[in-house]
Amino acid sequence: MRVMVMVKASQSSEAGEMPSQELLTAMGNFNEELVKAGIMLSGDGLRPSSAGVRIRFSGEDRTVIDGPFAETKELVAGYWVWKVDSMEEAIAWAKRCPNPMPEESDLEIRPFFEMDDFGDAMTPELKEQEQRIAEAAEKLDQQE
Repeated sequence: MRVMVMVKASQSSEAGEMPSQELLTAMGNFNEELVKAGIMLSGDGLRPSSAGVRIRFSGEDRTVIDGPFAETKELVAGYWVWKVDSMEEAIAWAKRCPNPMPEESDLEIRPFFEMDDFGDAMTPELKEQEQRIAEAAEKLDQQE
């Protein structure tokens, strides 16, 4: 199963404070362990919400809302995508993670939907389309 592990934002991450060399080293070592174990598929840190925008959908209307956004504890400061055998395995790895913030912080783990989760609504044609999109996205990723 694939899961997204989200690093929740904190006051320091929203203030744009960069991690210390000590934290960068600890996270680098943790990421290396994840890769060697075949767990980590991708991961990155995100800039503060002041650098972002939200798009609000209301029927046919679209509204662009500039950051920063309130409720820091609801924002995401970074993420990983992991391939694990179970939620229990994801939790075990997450508990080994260095604290990603200088203050108290949270990780949130959520499983991805897989094509089979959509039942009959995921027709063979839609499965083929999803496969084409995944292959094209992988080629783009390899070009970076």
